[in-house]
Amino acid sequence: MLELGQVDKTSDKPAFKQIAEEVRAAVTTGRLEPGDRVPSESQLMEHFGVARMTVRQALADLRAEGLLVAEHGRGVFVRERPVVRRVASDRFARRHREDGQAAFLAEADGVGVPSVDQLAVGAEPASPAIREVLALPVRAKVVARRRRYLMDGRPVELAESFVPQVIAGGTKIAESDTGPGGIYARLEELGHQLAEFSEEVAARMPTPEERRRLQLPAGTPVLTVRRIAYDTAGTPVEMTDTVKAAPSYVLEYRFPAN
Repeated sequence: MLELGQVDKTSDKPAFKQIAEEVRAAVTTGRLEPGDRVPSESQLMEHFGVARMTVRQALADLRAEGLLVAEHGRGVFVRERPVVRRVASDRFARRHREDGQAAFLAEADGVGVPSVDQLAVGAEPASPAIREVLALPVRAKVVARRRRYLMDGRPVELAESFVPQVIAGGTKIAESDTGPGGIYARLEELGHQLAEFSEEVAARMPTPEERRRLQLPAGTPVLTVRRIAYDTAGTPVEMTDTVKAAPSYVLEYRFPAN
């Protein structure tokens, strides 16, 4: 069994917190690595000489920290490290589109095997929120693209994009396969040279549907990113909302110093 210390029963610190510290130290020092199974409740009870509820409190604290994840029927494991490094200043670079890479493919390069499923594409009335962002009139429609992204077969992100139908209708953007370079390459081919993007990033707990589709263990947060693409005329031409499995991502931002 993993080498752990003992509970100091003369200490004012509760036993479950001492156990949590021991397991946490095993993770931070590399004795337990990402993906490793943590000793079972019974093993920890025997080692520390405590009740099952004390062990469960310790493990619950570590799950709440995001250090451990529980998998039904399998046990408790050290959470895997993020698999995708999202460099916001690079992922939308024109060179990726010219090389035929959409943003997610550019991120996945050298990390794993990317794939997409649960794809749904179609025209629909723009919601009030979408109309406001894309500066559309009442009763305007958008081409909506909804999909799930996977890395090495594991779901990591849900995305839905909206492009005004007056721009996207009857084009590759309204088809399942947008072609090399994705939506942004097609927008530029249609004369909407992209000038800049804005993003809003937030964190929250997933909805039950998001948790199911991303196959998230209980207590796992998500990152949300709303991105708006603007052309050289300053017109918003596309909006994308993404929900990312937080443990699967590192978001990196680079800014000029002047």
